[in-house]
Amino acid sequence: MSRLELPVLPFPVAAREALQDSQLRRNLGKATRTIRAKRLALTEELPDWEALREAGKRIKAHTMRNLAHYLEQLEERVTGAGGKVHWAEDAAEANRIVSELVAASGARQAIKVKSLTTDEIRLNDALEAAGIEAIETDLAELIIQLAGESSSHILVPAIHKNRSEIRELFARTLGETDLSDDPSDLTRAARSFLRQRFLSSTVGISGANFGIAQTGTICVVESEGNGRMCTTLPRTLITVMGIEKVVPRWRDMEVFLQLLPRSSTGERMNPYTSFWTGVTSGDGPEEFHLVLVDNGRTKVLASELGREALHCIRCSACLNACPVYERTGGHAYGSVYPGPIGAVLTPQLRELARFETLPFASTLCGACFDACPVKIDIPRLLVHLRGRVVAQKQARRGLAGLPEALAMRASARLFGDPRIYALAQRAGRLAQRPFVRNGVIERLPGLGAWSSTRDLPALPRESFREWWRRRERTAANGRAGEGPRDRTGTDAPHGVDG
Repeated sequence: MSRLELPVLPFPVAAREALQDSQLRRNLGKATRTIRAKRLALTEELPDWEALREAGKRIKAHTMRNLAHYLEQLEERVTGAGGKVHWAEDAAEANRIVSELVAASGARQAIKVKSLTTDEIRLNDALEAAGIEAIETDLAELIIQLAGESSSHILVPAIHKNRSEIRELFARTLGETDLSDDPSDLTRAARSFLRQRFLSSTVGISGANFGIAQTGTICVVESEGNGRMCTTLPRTLITVMGIEKVVPRWRDMEVFLQLLPRSSTGERMNPYTSFWTGVTSGDGPEEFHLVLVDNGRTKVLASELGREALHCIRCSACLNACPVYERTGGHAYGSVYPGPIGAVLTPQLRELARFETLPFASTLCGACFDACPVKIDIPRLLVHLRGRVVAQKQARRGLAGLPEALAMRASARLFGDPRIYALAQRAGRLAQRPFVRNGVIERLPGLGAWSSTRDLPALPRESFREWWRRRERTAANGRAGEGPRDRTGTDAPHGVDG
């Protein structure tokens, strides 16, 4: 584990703690229900929504199959437009590159656009260690930075806080004691704090929603305008981009700029969509650096099934649809990528053994698949990763040490032999008698933790095979007593007119 990675509680432990916070559950429930309703209304008004989803899926799958080609093309175009491209194999290398670029500019302060990739590599901590202050300019990111917390949602990092909590935070950290919890009042306080930072910073750091290989253009979508300030005002602009964000053609933006805002914020388009290509004399930053970050992505790409997680466009629609996320919040996932997409992306980007409980943080209800704008089959990936977790445990402990593995072997033998299966059914009907109440089994000895959270239907008094044999015997006895059938094949006695 690198020094940039913190210890992570297993999801069941962290989720149990989160579930004790009733205020958190109220905040999350209200926010996710609101976003879900807005998204649903706006996707239903597009008759070709499903065609757009399919187009997004195809573009992403094609890009992943040809990722090296498009990344090289992106580098060539960015360099040709006056920018400079840096390649970072992991978080440490990316942080070193950015820190050195900021230091070389002579700045000790940098303003930042909201960026999951910089959160993933913990860039702010690395800059602080290098004596550089990184100031988040997105309102929600600023809130959690002031609170000393981490993000709990891909799109709305402070979704777990209500307005009253934010007012108290601003009063304590910004000295804004005369504040109400009205959104416009809170926004005014943040704007006043950030304005001086915008005007005094010579370095801006951004992430990227998309990098267009065809033209070397970088795209950032946002809602507040702070991103445009960060990417245009400073003399030096540094963009940190995960390598999976590249798209082949400018025309592909037609698809993603319809899918992303509707799926993320429930809007027809983002209030601010910024594009820039290299540098232009007399207009915008004088230096542009693009840092392309791998940090485990090529490892994910090597998995034919798991690579689908790299199609994610970070809209957070799967989070807002997930019943598990809605109740636990994002901190329980122990990663900058929470919710269903985090449950399949984080274990692959990092170490599966370290995040082995995340693939089980789902009901497999499929709501995330229905909501995903690029049709990532998250339930299938969850099942795939669960299989890998079990295989790793078997490899570590041996088959004999795993009760689940032994149970599966016994089940395979049971279901593979009709005679043994029939004997087991009869034995089960006798054994269940002390535990059946009103047709269900509420608790089984030895499986208390598992069976206490679900009711099992009792085994029926007669199996289907037994019922079928009884029915055939009864019919055969009846035919023997009535004589042979006539030529029409009916059961009518011989010699009787139909």
